[in-house]
Amino acid sequence: MKTVITYGTFDLFHEGHYNILKRAKALGDYLIVGVTTEGYDNSRGKLNIVESVMDRIEHVRDSGFADKIIIEDHMGQKIEDIQKYHVDTFVIGSDWIGKFDYLKDYCEVVYLERTKGVSSTLKRSEEFQLIRFGVVGSGRIAGRFVKEARYVSGVHVEGVYNPHIDSAKKFAEEFELDLYEDDYDKLLEKVNAVYIASPHETHYEYAKRALEKGKNVLAEKPMALKKKDAEELFALAKEKKCILMEAIKTAYAPGFIRMIGMAKSGIIGEIRDVEACFTKLTGDNTRELMDTEYGGSFTELASYTVLPIIKLLGADYKNIRFKYNNTENGLDGYTKAYFEYEDAQATSKTGLKVKSEGQLVISGTTGYIKVTAPWWKTSEFEICYEDTSQNEKVFTQFKGDGLRYEISDFVSIVNGYGNNDFKLTREESIAIAEIMERFLKDQRGK
Repeated sequence: MKTVITYGTFDLFHEGHYNILKRAKALGDYLIVGVTTEGYDNSRGKLNIVESVMDRIEHVRDSGFADKIIIEDHMGQKIEDIQKYHVDTFVIGSDWIGKFDYLKDYCEVVYLERTKGVSSTLKRSEEFQLIRFGVVGSGRIAGRFVKEARYVSGVHVEGVYNPHIDSAKKFAEEFELDLYEDDYDKLLEKVNAVYIASPHETHYEYAKRALEKGKNVLAEKPMALKKKDAEELFALAKEKKCILMEAIKTAYAPGFIRMIGMAKSGIIGEIRDVEACFTKLTGDNTRELMDTEYGGSFTELASYTVLPIIKLLGADYKNIRFKYNNTENGLDGYTKAYFEYEDAQATSKTGLKVKSEGQLVISGTTGYIKVTAPWWKTSEFEICYEDTSQNEKVFTQFKGDGLRYEISDFVSIVNGYGNNDFKLTREESIAIAEIMERFLKDQRGK
């Protein structure tokens, strides 16, 4: 008898799950299915599990393919199970190619091509809808999004749009997407949400067109480059009863949220200064330094550095000043933004042609909080005092590229079971758009 084993979360059971179980069963005589616990999924960065483990086990049992169902609850269990049950073949979806090659020392490893184009027949929970994403743009961040989306339950990336069809096709082939379009309206017909990862200046228009058709929108930063555009988009989302979120990944990271909460709790007294720095050295032939209209360090990176300033000190600053070093084509290679408040101040430093110490420091009347680079992927921070023996380090989780956290919050808000809009509010996104607008007017006369 040939024994086959596979594992999965099997949340909101759909045709893709059904097909992989069917094909796994066909590879042998006896199929063992491991269903993961929510605790184990969380520990490995799998988010947004909706159904209980017992409900998910029932889905697998109802499929009729599993001869035995087991629980997976810890790292390393796959090797234990393979040896315990004398497994001949381990089966998993092609999304994970290479990830489980280490099991080849114990049994045959088979990666099954995932089910493409199943969105029209995906089974839905009675309570929750599957978020069927269309990706707008096919650059670096779009690729990261597709990879991170597989860690979030209730999400299926349907396809990609790019006005250049060759780029869309190449992206779809690389990430095994069945749908690619150079007609935005056609993409919108086949999805219920879009992730906008196109050049900065196009975010507003793509978001507006999607909202007008009743689609939920997750838009990369900066969502808008003008205050009135951001206000218009949020008003339109409300009118159409859609969700609009700006994808500043730091805002949704567990460590950053915890750090902001502790800073505002009074643990370092009254906050009097925030210094946020994000620099990275970039080649001259990259989009960031070739787009003479909307490129440069501030539009590229300041959404991150302005975020903690607005979160901690608010948007009611008395004055803001910009100082910048320009490149030969007129873009800012390095920019400092100085914020003046009634009883506090703040500094944002961003650079694509200047490298600096990338840290976040929050100074208070009784101590300070220091988050070292890359603080925008907050995994640890230190609370510091005059008496250094009282210093405390706090460690939190940050998995992968971090996009999974914003995706998870987006899905939960769309489905109405998450109250996570405090992480980046409408008012905060509008404030960041206004700061972008003021910078472009100051530096480029726009």
